Order: sequence, then structure tokens, then C-alpha cells
Amino acid sequence: MDKQEILDKLRDDNHYYGEFGKTYLSNSDIMALLNNPLDFKKQSPPTTPMVIGGYFHTCILEPHKLDKYKIVKASTRNTKVYKEIAGSDICLLEKEADDIQMMREIVLDNELFQDLIQEGNVEYEVPGLVELEGMTWKGKADIVNHTHQLVIDLKTTGDINKFTNSAYRFNYDSQAYIYSKMFGYDLVFIVIDKKTSQLGLFDCSDKFIQSGMNKVASAVQVYEDYFVNGDGDFSQHYISKTL
Repeated sequence: MDKQEILDKLRDDNHYYGEFGKTYLSNSDIMALLNNPLDFKKQSPPTTPMVIGGYFHTCILEPHKLDKYKIVKASTRNTKVYKEIAGSDICLLEKEADDIQMMREIVLDNELFQDLIQEGNVEYEVPGLVELEGMTWKGKADIVNHTHQLVIDLKTTGDINKFTNSAYRFNYDSQAYIYSKMFGYDLVFIVIDKKTSQLGLFDCSDKFIQSGMNKVASAVQVYEDYFVNGDGDFSQHYISKTL
């Protein structure tokens, strides 16, 4: 299978997040590799913030796919009606869906953001592959704007004034490094505060990219130690630190 055939297959989320996609490293693997290798490639159950973030992305990038989200007319997730409809799934509350639709309008009412997201030669949900540190990495860019030569990632945040700290904590630095190498463009983050609806445009400094590059190198070292040169036996794994 050549690279284009692989990319075509990775366009399908079922393949990207399924067994086929798991043969490649991705930015989402870095958290486990650096913090707890025992969790590497383990399927994490969806969380409410993940569902809300996914709905926000879909509203802006793929509104024709909104039907896949279940919305419940309930005030909280503790109500009987919510539990009866949702079962073991996480559904959106009607107010959450309404708030996200309003956030979409706020983002696209901003002339600069609307231009970056929708104008010119733009692609959405673009898969990519790149060789870094001797390993093949996959990624899927929210937006590739060829006219502005930018990769654009959409983020929601609980406090936009703390987004810089969050960006390091949630490994957006390694994402920026991987995607800049993968697509050949700089990456910028379009951010909206879920509480205040304040907008932000965050570009990436050399320091931020260097931090991401260091994380990628460290993650690959852990991966090689445990999954390439080792046998995947974690019975002797432990953390050693001086307090």
C-alpha cells in the first residue's frame, strides 16, 4: 500500500482510530508514553469535554455530520430522562448544543477567523503521515489553508487566559511540531473560551516548537525501549524520583 492509499484510508475515522491507524504513532500517544507507558494504545472512554469538543469541531467543519450526536432535552445528566435516553453513552444536553451553535456563530462572525477557516484553498479533516525520529507518525489536521499556508487547529478552553499553560500540559506543543513537519506549514490555534466566548489566535514560538520536538524524541525513546527493543513486559517498570 503506497502513501496515498494509506492517507485515503486514514480519512475514514473508523480506520484512523481503529486497528489500522494504531500501527502509527500519533500526538495522542505522547501523553501515555511520557507519563505512563502502561496506558499506551489503551482505548480511553469518551468524556463530556471530548464530546463537547467533537460537536464544536463538527459544527464548524462538517455540519452535515451533526446527526451522529444525540441531544437530550434535560437540564442535567442526573435526570431520569437523560439516563433513559443516554444509557451508557455520553449525550449532549440541549443547552450545551445550543451554546456550541452560538460559539460557532461567534467564531465565524469574526472576519479574520472566517477567512482562515472558510476562504481560499482550504481542506478539512486532512490526514497526514511523516517520519520523525525514525518512526512514522499520523495526524489529522482540522484545517489546512493552502492560501495562507497555515495548518489551523480549533480548540475550546475553560479559561483562555490560561491557554498557554494548557497548551504545554495537553501536548499542543508536540502537535504543533508534528503537524508543521507533516504538512509543511506553520500551525496556529483558533481558541474560544467556553465560559466567556472570548476568542484567541495563538501562533507558535520557536521555544514552543522546540519543546514539542523534545517531547517527540523522548516519546520515541520510551517506545523503542519498551515496544521495539523490549518485550512489552511492564512487570519491572517503576518510577524513580528524588523528593
